[in-house]
Amino acid sequence: MTEEPPMVVLDSPRQDTATAREAAADYVSRHCPWADLDAVLLVVSELVANAVRHTSGWWRLTLHAGREELVVELDDSSDQPPVPREPDFGGGGGFGWHMVQRLAGRVEVRPLPEGKRVRAIWPRPAEAY
Repeated sequence: MTEEPPMVVLDSPRQDTATAREAAADYVSRHCPWADLDAVLLVVSELVANAVRHTSGWWRLTLHAGREELVVELDDSSDQPPVPREPDFGGGGGFGWHMVQRLAGRVEVRPLPEGKRVRAIWPRPAEAY
């Protein structure tokens, strides 16, 4: 039986979006070479940037992989779930949440006692076993 890879955990305010992307790239390259690295990095960037932009408190990014999936979790201090907005091609944003939902295999949002958790999950393709 193979041992599952360790988790990566990054906490604000000691970390930023660039550091989160670097940590995710390293983790995925080492432990989930089957995953779409570009998709994971875009999702990590969006989740962290949204936590920084839309919350006034802490956030925590966690990446962990099991035999069957890669999970990216972003916990933050806001109890408000992400809200899809109409994309504004004039520079007003509105693309991120739609992108997260399209790039990940599955997305879940769960309340926490002090905030919420957004989980983006990529199933491991059958041919990667």
